[in-house]
Amino acid sequence: MTYPDVFQGFGVGDAKKWSTPTLVEYAPKPLDSNDVDIEIEYCGICSSDLHTIKGEWGQLRRDDLVVGHEIVGTVVAVGPKVSSLVVGQRVGVGAQNLACLNCNRCQDNNEHYCITKNVSTYNKKFPNHDYFSQGGYASHHRCHEYFAFPIPDEIESKYAAPLLCGGLTVYSPLKRSGCGLNTTIGVIGIGGLGHMAIMLAKAMGAEVYAFSRSSAKKDEAIKMGADHFIATGESENWNQELTDKFDMILNCASYISGITLNSYLSILKVDKFFVNVGLPCAGDVYEFSPFTTISNAAGIKSSKLGSRKEVLELFELCAKHNIKPWIEEIPINGKNLSNALIRLDKGDVRYRFVLTNFKQFFSS
Repeated sequence: MTYPDVFQGFGVGDAKKWSTPTLVEYAPKPLDSNDVDIEIEYCGICSSDLHTIKGEWGQLRRDDLVVGHEIVGTVVAVGPKVSSLVVGQRVGVGAQNLACLNCNRCQDNNEHYCITKNVSTYNKKFPNHDYFSQGGYASHHRCHEYFAFPIPDEIESKYAAPLLCGGLTVYSPLKRSGCGLNTTIGVIGIGGLGHMAIMLAKAMGAEVYAFSRSSAKKDEAIKMGADHFIATGESENWNQELTDKFDMILNCASYISGITLNSYLSILKVDKFFVNVGLPCAGDVYEFSPFTTISNAAGIKSSKLGSRKEVLELFELCAKHNIKPWIEEIPINGKNLSNALIRLDKGDVRYRFVLTNFKQFFSS
């Protein structure tokens, strides 16, 4: 149960050196009774990874921080009380590694909002160990079995990876907002999150509007399934004919510049929400007038990740509708990872990087 003794990964210890992760070795935390070890084969690159290693969401908690939380691999070891997984099984891990699983939130399929033992996949301290979590740009990953999800045979591993954070992050608020037939959903930001939101909302039966600052991504958004495309930067009055139109507007952009919150709030139906999932730098704030929502009681909220139940539902939906995130495969090595992070920082990705060739690189 000690296999493997040492993991390898690409770590960052200084936010000023975010674009040049270096190969490091580190011991995993002790294998708890319900833990599994996963030999990694694929890992998506998420904007959260970039925000973290650039220090935009807070301090790097260790000098060899390995990020990455869209992990797909094979179970290679299990703790003595593991009951849901077996060695050799293909699984995925998203942005969460641990929760108490006993509190009211956990018992109500809200374990991603657990406030007792909520441990992120990287850069978070485990409550019972003097250990800060390490992510998926690595040879292996160790986590609680509850947060390792069996992947249906119909979904290829390279497409499953982006679903584990990006896909789940948009699916959860879509599902909880009642996305389906006879609903109209707006998606802001046609990027890593937004392109999956369009595909998922359409598969769930909604009429989908894609919002972007320019028309540059219009044709691609339509191919993804958007019924309508609005270039907000090309018309000052783009919202005037959309009053009382939307059952939810999902903001997937990782910026707030150019987003006129008052305009989006004004086109929601009564008691509906503008939901943030694409988070900007920690210090960025929105501005809006309370008078904007006095006529429709619209609200603003954020959504984080999703539950295990929702992950499994998401997999079923993608398998049924053959939903495949738009990806660019990047064989993992130092140079390729550096280039991918720099390109992501510039917005030069259509629409999700997925790291591959882990076994070959790590000689596992």
